[in-house]
Amino acid sequence: MEEIQSQSDNYRSSSSSASSPASRVPSSNFFYLRKPGSLRQPISFEDSPEWEDTDIDVRVEEGGDSINIATTPVSASLSKLNSGSLPSPPLPEGANVVRKIAGASLVWKDLTVTIKGKRKYSDKVMKSSNGYALPGTITVIMGPAKSGKSTLLRALAGRLPHSARMYGEVFVNGSKSPMPYGSYGFVEREITLIGSLTVREFLYYSALLQLPGFFCQKKSVVEDAIHAMSLGDCANKLIGGYCNMKGLPNGDRRRVSIARELVMRPHILFIDEPLYHLDSVSALLMMVTLKKLASTGCTVVFTIYQSSTEVFGLFDRICLLSNGNTLFFGETLACLQHFSNAGFPCPIMQSPSDHFLRAINTDFDKIIAMCKNWQDDNGDFSSVNMDTAVAIRTLEATYKSSADAAAVETMILRLTDKEGPVLKSKGKAGAVTRVAVLTWRSLLIMSRDWKYYWLRLILYMIFTLSVGTVFSGSGHSLSSVATKVAAIFVFVSFTALLSISGVPAVIKEIKIYASEESNHHLGTLVFLFGQLLSSIPFLFLISIPSSVVFYFLIGLRDEFSLLMYFMLNFFMCLLVNDGIMLVVVSLWQDVFWSTLTLICIQVVMMLAAGYFRIRNALPGPVWTYPVSYIAFHTYSIQGLLENEYIGTSFAVGQVRTISGYQALSSAYHISPDNNAKWENLLILFLMAVGYRILVLVLLYFRVGGKKCIRKILKCNEDSNNAR
Repeated sequence: MEEIQSQSDNYRSSSSSASSPASRVPSSNFFYLRKPGSLRQPISFEDSPEWEDTDIDVRVEEGGDSINIATTPVSASLSKLNSGSLPSPPLPEGANVVRKIAGASLVWKDLTVTIKGKRKYSDKVMKSSNGYALPGTITVIMGPAKSGKSTLLRALAGRLPHSARMYGEVFVNGSKSPMPYGSYGFVEREITLIGSLTVREFLYYSALLQLPGFFCQKKSVVEDAIHAMSLGDCANKLIGGYCNMKGLPNGDRRRVSIARELVMRPHILFIDEPLYHLDSVSALLMMVTLKKLASTGCTVVFTIYQSSTEVFGLFDRICLLSNGNTLFFGETLACLQHFSNAGFPCPIMQSPSDHFLRAINTDFDKIIAMCKNWQDDNGDFSSVNMDTAVAIRTLEATYKSSADAAAVETMILRLTDKEGPVLKSKGKAGAVTRVAVLTWRSLLIMSRDWKYYWLRLILYMIFTLSVGTVFSGSGHSLSSVATKVAAIFVFVSFTALLSISGVPAVIKEIKIYASEESNHHLGTLVFLFGQLLSSIPFLFLISIPSSVVFYFLIGLRDEFSLLMYFMLNFFMCLLVNDGIMLVVVSLWQDVFWSTLTLICIQVVMMLAAGYFRIRNALPGPVWTYPVSYIAFHTYSIQGLLENEYIGTSFAVGQVRTISGYQALSSAYHISPDNNAKWENLLILFLMAVGYRILVLVLLYFRVGGKKCIRKILKCNEDSNNAR
C-alpha cells in the first residue's frame, strides 16, 4: 500500500498542472473539469451548472411489458446529459415515427467465465462481475484488448463457446429463465452481409426468414428498421463488396447488420464492437443512432475499445474491465470521478476513454520501457508514471470500497427482488416458407454475382469448344472408339476440375449461413434444401449448352434420346461435384485449403476413373476399393460410353462385325446390359444425396452442434448447483 500511495502521489503531481482549470483557455464544451468542492462530486461538462445525485427507482408493474424507471429530475443539464447530450432534430412532416419497444432489465451477479485450457477449466477470463442494464439506456463494456469484453457480452447473451463455462447468475426482468427466440438480438464484430442485394432487399429477406405472418406486415417492420438505423439514403443501394464493387462504407454496413436484428423488435440488443473500423464521423453517427434506438425503450449493451469525447458523452453506464476484473461499473461521469478519487484525474486535453485505457492497459509498460530515456519538449515522454499493474490494483481496490459498488449491489437487489413480465417467443416462419424464401434469395444472388455460376459457364464453354475442336472429325469407325473414349474422359474430368472456381462463392454462402444460424434465423436442413433448389436451374443452364456443343463437335450418335441422356448424366455429374465441394468447404471454410483439397481429390478420382488403367486391372485394396468406387467420374464415363456404344456394331473387314461392347473391352470397362447406363445414373443420384447428407452432419456439428453442447453443459451445471 505504501508503494501504491507513493506512485499515486507521483501521478497527481505530474498531472496536476495539466488538469488545472486555470492553466488553459476553454476551447470546447466537451473538455472535462473537476469542479471544486466535495470529493464525491461528479465531473461534469464545463458549461454545466451544479447538480446533485439522482435517485433511481425501478418499479415492476404487474401485467405490464416493461420495467419503468422513475428518476427524480434535479436539473435540466442532467436530463440533457442522460438523454445523450445531443438534441434530436425535429422530425419533418410525414416522417415515420419509430415505434416504442418494451425493453427488459438485465442483471448479472458474481459472473465468472472460465475457458478450458491446458488444465481443466483453470483460466478465468471473467472474475465475479456485477452489473445491470436498464430499458431505454446504453450500457457500455469497455477495456483494453483481451480484457474480457466480448466474453462478458457473450455470457450475457448465452453465446459462449462450448469450451467455456459460466458461473454466477444472469437475470432478465428479475427472472433466471433464458431469453426466448426474438426477445434479443446479437450483432457480431465481423460483418457478414450479402453484397449483391440492396439494403432494403437484404432486410426484407431477413424479415421473411425470421418472422411469421403476412408479407405486408413484414414490409412495415423493415421500413421501421431502416428508419431506426437512419438507412433511408442508402436503402436502395447495393451493399457491395463483391465483384470488385466498392459498396457501402463501413459505418453503413455496421448499421445494416444491426438493422437485421431490429426486424424482430428485440427487447435487448447486444452488439460486439459497433465502432469497429469506423472513423470519428461514422462512429459519432453510429452512437447517435444507437442513442435514438435506446430512446425507443430498447436495452442496448455493447462492447467498445475506446471512443472520442463526443461519443463518450452519449454513454449512460460503463463497465470498465481489465484482465477480467471489474474496475468500475456505474454512471459514465461517475467513472471520471472514480479515477480522480483513485489518484488518476483525467487531463483536460485528453479523451476520457483514452485516459482510462492509458491507465489500465499493460501494453503501455512496454512503451515506457522502450522510451524511458527519451525526452520531448514538455518533459517526460509519458504523463502517466505509474506502473499499470499498480494502477489496476489501485482502481480495483478503490472501486470495491466505494459508494458506486454499494449502489450497484443495491440496484441488483431491487431488480432481482421481484420477477417482472416473462419474455415470450415471437414465433418463427414455417420451414416451407423459409425454404422458399431462401431459394428465391439464392436465385437472386446467383443471378447477380458472376462468381457463382456465370464464371463457370464461361469457363465450361471455352473448355468445351477447345476439347470439341481437338477431338472433332473422328468419324464412326472402329478406329474412332479410343479417340471418343479419351474425349469423354477429358470432358468429364476437367469440367469437374474447373468447378473449383466456385469455391470462394460457396465459402461466402457458408459464412452467411453460419451468421444466420447463430441467430436462429434458419436451420441446416433449410439451408441445404434452399441451396440445392436454387442451384438446380444454374446447373441445368451449364449442362445443356456444354453437352450440346460437345456432343455434336465430337460426332456422337445423332439421336435425341441419347442426347437427352448425355445432358442428364452431365447434370448429375455437376450435382455430385457440387456436393463434394460443399463437404470440403464445410470442413475447412478457407479458400486455400479447400482449393488444395479439392484439387487432390479430383486428381485421385481421375487416376481411378478407369481410363489410364482399366478398372478391373487396378491394384489392391486401395485403388479398387474404395477409390474407384467413390470416384463419380467412373460412373459418369461408364454411363456415357454405354449410352453411345451399347446396341451398336462395327464392321471388321467385309465379313465379320463386333459389338460396341467388344470394341470398348480393350479401352474401357463397361457393362453389356442395356439398363446399365440407368444404374450408373442412379448411383450418381445417390452420391449427390449422400454428399449432401454428409454436409448436413458436418454443418450441424460445426455450427448447430455447438449450441446443443452449450445447452448440455448448462444443464449439467444447473444439476450440479441443485445438488
